[in-house]
Amino acid sequence: MMPLTLVSPGEENIIRHVGGSQELKKHLNDMGFVPGGTVTVISVMGGNVIVNVKESRIAISREMAQKIMV
Repeated sequence: MMPLTLVSPGEENIIRHVGGSQELKKHLNDMGFVPGGTVTVISVMGGNVIVNVKESRIAISREMAQKIMV
């Protein structure tokens, strides 16, 4: 397992674990970051990571991306 921040852009991965506080886990879960789901990193811009999850393009902070293990 590795954090989402280490994934190469364009690579599809399966979410293995979502860490962080209960509040953060719920927020990420509501956006579609659930164990067993797929996520693709589109690009990294500044401090944000742009990903494709559940057919949606979402920008999350680098700190949030480090809590998502693939």
